[in-house]
Amino acid sequence: MPIGKIVFCASAMVVAATNFANARPDTRKMSCAQTQALIQSQHAAVLSTGPNTYDRYVRQFGNECDAPYVPMVDYVPASDGPCVVYRCDEPSPQVPP
Repeated sequence: MPIGKIVFCASAMVVAATNFANARPDTRKMSCAQTQALIQSQHAAVLSTGPNTYDRYVRQFGNECDAPYVPMVDYVPASDGPCVVYRCDEPSPQVPP
């Protein structure tokens, strides 16, 4: 394969990867209400929470989590401060007193 085609393919892959990363909504650029509304409207959304961090957030009541995972409270940074959202997580076992 000629070097020109290799460079072209590598450049195309870098551009595609960059555009994919930019397509993910960033909670830091949205208000808390906008973040929560986005999650509610899509039932679940993968959101950026920092320059190299992201996660999948879900509605509080719904079936977006696979068993044994359930929606658990989490906080993400928003333009107007910390924002309460829900993330699928395994509930901690209840220890009898």
